[in-house]
Amino acid sequence: MSGTSRGRPDFLLLFVTMTLVGFGLLMIFSASAPIAMIKHNSPWHYASKQGIFALIGLFVMFFFMNIPYFWWKKAAPILLLCALFMLTLVLIFGTNINGARRWFVLGGFNLQPAEFTKLALIVYLSSMISRKEERIRDFKKGLFPLFITVGILLLLIMKQPDFGTVLILFCIAGTMIFIGGVNLRHIALLSLGLIPLFIYLAVSKSYRLVRIISFVNPIDHSQGAGYQLIQSLYALGHGHITGTGLGKSVQKLFYLPEAHTDFIFAVIGEEFGFLGSLVFLLVFFLFLWRGLKAALKCDNPLEMMLGMGIVIMIGIQFFLNIGAVTGSLPITGVPLPFISYGGSSLILCLASTGILLSISRDNHRRRLVSDERSTQNK
Repeated sequence: MSGTSRGRPDFLLLFVTMTLVGFGLLMIFSASAPIAMIKHNSPWHYASKQGIFALIGLFVMFFFMNIPYFWWKKAAPILLLCALFMLTLVLIFGTNINGARRWFVLGGFNLQPAEFTKLALIVYLSSMISRKEERIRDFKKGLFPLFITVGILLLLIMKQPDFGTVLILFCIAGTMIFIGGVNLRHIALLSLGLIPLFIYLAVSKSYRLVRIISFVNPIDHSQGAGYQLIQSLYALGHGHITGTGLGKSVQKLFYLPEAHTDFIFAVIGEEFGFLGSLVFLLVFFLFLWRGLKAALKCDNPLEMMLGMGIVIMIGIQFFLNIGAVTGSLPITGVPLPFISYGGSSLILCLASTGILLSISRDNHRRRLVSDERSTQNK
């Protein structure tokens, strides 16, 4: 075998990814057709736009699948600078939608720089942590520079404002730094200052405070902040065991707000029931497991951190979304990866999956090389 061969990717991970994307397009059409017909005179409006983003995302995925891991080490500072530039630019020239300045509107498509920032941060932290090695345990030379970088990114996103993305980035950074071997005492000391800050940010704006209160007791806010959650729970309950059938959701008929975006899982639960929802959850867990398996098999610290960061990012968004839809967590406006309507999120997930597939290719190559050497030594 040639030592330069990249090996083959994890085809099960690839198959699961394609399945999730296809199912997402199907559910976006089902959930959005009524509102698309009213607003745009075509039931295909949102599904067709998401289809375009899916094609772009798949192209990026296959492109990233062929990029060797060491390229990301060189690209890390450039990606971070691009993220900082785009986050600054969107605050100045971005389009204000519902009081938030998070998007660039280009040719009828909304692009969200904060989504790109998630991957840029993962690449940057992976590069820095693998380069620092044991120095990560030194606060001044290891943790503090990373803390400042993450803090600047969070501050820019908080200015949009986008508390959900801030929470995701904080969890990604904290988990990656922990896995990287940082001194636990340093994390504990930082947490003493950061936890009160997050609590303050969560309650400092009236709409965030109302979301928390309505999460605790949505019935008392059934015509206000608790309305969306109650309609979501109605949808899940209406699905019973086997569901109402594809396309037969009642709650999507203008009862459940954001049925094709953040709350699309409620439509899945209504149309496919408990059993269908369980199958979907198991498929998504399979995706996370294959990604985690690819990361843990790596001998190279950079690849391992890259893989872990991507699995953490997609996993956190998955749990935050499902938690919000089922009333287990407060609503944060986080989309369901691969499924919810939104081009920036879909392209990010597919690009990140491309890196996971590239990592799995390297794992396969190393295994083949190892087997070849074992055969030669016999």
